Amino acid sequence: MSSSALTGILTDIKLSHSIFALPFAAIGLLIGTRGQAPGWQLALAVLAAMVLARSAAMGFNRLADHRFDASNPRTSHRVLPSGRVSRRAMTLFVVSCSAGFLAIAGTLGPLCLALSPAVLIVLFAYSLAKRVTTLAHVVLGFALALAPPAAYLAARGSVDVDVAPVLWFAGAVLLWVAGFDIIYACQDVEHDRTQGLHALPAVLGPQRALLLSRWLHVAMLGCLIAGAVTLKLGLVTAIGIGSTALMLLVEHGLVAGGRLDRINAAFFTVNGVVGLVFAGCVGSELVLRADQLWP
Repeated sequence: MSSSALTGILTDIKLSHSIFALPFAAIGLLIGTRGQAPGWQLALAVLAAMVLARSAAMGFNRLADHRFDASNPRTSHRVLPSGRVSRRAMTLFVVSCSAGFLAIAGTLGPLCLALSPAVLIVLFAYSLAKRVTTLAHVVLGFALALAPPAAYLAARGSVDVDVAPVLWFAGAVLLWVAGFDIIYACQDVEHDRTQGLHALPAVLGPQRALLLSRWLHVAMLGCLIAGAVTLKLGLVTAIGIGSTALMLLVEHGLVAGGRLDRINAAFFTVNGVVGLVFAGCVGSELVLRADQLWP
């Protein structure tokens, strides 16, 4: 694969958007280490595994959606439909990233290695789900929700009783991602209808889909609260949850009334900040109160 093809692929899959799940993975990692700073090798392995898994999934998405991307004016500029990158190069990229992910999982213990193929299957499933079900947004949410428990397992190597808050935070990721993916899909309602795709905005209409997205984000806040209570976190985490609620209000305010021209601001900017702020609050409390939380 040429360097220009690799550059084109990395730009197309928006490598920087790995930031959505990384903060919640950091929370899972810190719970796994019981609030202790992870060694640089563990932290680097978790980071690399997540980036490689996401890159493989996004590359597979581009391969699976090649035909749909070509027929959609919003996505026809992507590297495959525009002809800037061949399907062979994209396939090589997906295989390489998948192999790298499996190899790193093997260094994180037998349980991580055993589960790693299932992780890839879930990640790849999202790209095919919208052909057959309106739950594709939930599948994407589930895929990203694997990040906190995966990081926990990488640190701990087994499942202990303190996995419960990790699962609550994973549930929050699922609901958060499903909610904002519904918002994002509102851009493609007419295209999805003509192509027979089952994205919720195409099935329900944008207004009802946006209402459902709001309720998913309300439920997300409930999961964040449950995780904080289960772990007995305090004021700093409460500030993080309050800040998250405020940012979600901003996100939905941006697209209220069908203002789809503001989707990029709602999707990329606000959601990027949500994870960072919440993880910063929770992570700092996990570290500073480690002796109290894990006596």
